[in-house]
Amino acid sequence: MKRLRLWPQGLVAQIIILVAIALFVAQAINFALLLRERTRIELTAQTAPGVYRIVDALDNRPNRRSGEDGDRRRVQFLTQAPALQGMPRPDVERRATAMFADIGLTIRSVRVVEESQPLPMRRWDNFRLRAAGERPHDMRMARLVMVAEYEPGKWAMTQSRIGARQPRFGGWLVGQTLILYAIVLVPLLWVGRRLARPLRQLTRSAEQFARTGSADPVEERGPGDVRQLTTAFNAMRSRIFAMLNEKDRMLGAIGHDLRTPLASLRVRTESVEDEGERARMSETIDEMNRMLEDILSLARAGRSSEARQKVDLSALADAVVEDFLELGSPVELADNERAVATVRPQQIRRALRNLIENAIVYGERAHVSVEHGDSMIRLIVADEGPGISEDRMEEMMEPFTRLEGSRNRETGGAGLGLALVRAIMTEHGGALRLANRPQGGLEASLVLPA
Repeated sequence: MKRLRLWPQGLVAQIIILVAIALFVAQAINFALLLRERTRIELTAQTAPGVYRIVDALDNRPNRRSGEDGDRRRVQFLTQAPALQGMPRPDVERRATAMFADIGLTIRSVRVVEESQPLPMRRWDNFRLRAAGERPHDMRMARLVMVAEYEPGKWAMTQSRIGARQPRFGGWLVGQTLILYAIVLVPLLWVGRRLARPLRQLTRSAEQFARTGSADPVEERGPGDVRQLTTAFNAMRSRIFAMLNEKDRMLGAIGHDLRTPLASLRVRTESVEDEGERARMSETIDEMNRMLEDILSLARAGRSSEARQKVDLSALADAVVEDFLELGSPVELADNERAVATVRPQQIRRALRNLIENAIVYGERAHVSVEHGDSMIRLIVADEGPGISEDRMEEMMEPFTRLEGSRNRETGGAGLGLALVRAIMTEHGGALRLANRPQGGLEASLVLPA
């Protein structure tokens, strides 16, 4: 089961998400700073009228007798601490204390409460509501009551209305954020797509080259750095193609030049009178021919000219096993369901044949089966031999590598069989897997995408 990846893999998507996150964090910080400043301004607007009234009244008193001076309509001077009713406002108290200190007025203590009292309705409004059969609305007004002890045993008390709170600015901030996203992300998306399009073409061309050994040139467009990368890739592609074509021509020439003397040696063996010696020479020539074919096939891996086609791998395995059974080889095929995949059939035949030959030579008997999974098909060849040491599994798939001891071929092989099988699987986007069986023997699997 594939793990869910929340973080996108594409370059453009990652850039856009990172920029979007950065904008979101910046806007969140901006929102917090604006909210803090807004709260401070609202708090100052609520506190300032009461503070300024008390300061003005204290500065303009002609004498110090309580209740006989100052603006009685706005500030009352008391000799007893009043009993305040209402909701305490410690935030206003702290702000008022700071404002008194900023002004330079020493205040011993400040108490503030918020009260709510009914607001009288105009006579015409009351008459209109009653005529309409509606109950008069209970209009209320909020106000702050501030008491400041400016001297021991002396208090100044004032009242001030609290204006209606300004509308919330969350919606405005959201709209501003969306506009900012549109201004920043839309051009970024255009630039990202312009940057990613040639990179995607470059990736597809490289993947095509890895699968088939050939690739179309990439159109040179996009930003300057991307165009330089594309130009370098196209130049490298042309050079590699020239080298591969030269290699194929060289291998063809080598194969032709070697087959000619081998054919000549085969003709000359017919003139050898000793039948045993003639047979040994023929076997040596056959071994050289097989080795030559394996070397040329391994060298040409990845540049096969055989077309891919849909094949029932169960039927293909059955045909390969039948060929071995006709030669009297100890091979068994399990009953298998239909398993269709798009492959190069001759290459799969060769890979399966190599595994069966190894199983017969090294493990005395071959057991062939086909397993069909959700996303892959396995062609399994199991033997009854001693298996392979775990630390040598990878080594055995390297060219010209052979086991020693009980798994050493008496005929002497070049050690190219498993290397060729792995090259064929890589060309098909699959894999060659080796594992020791619990009951003994080796299990070699051709894993192909379904």
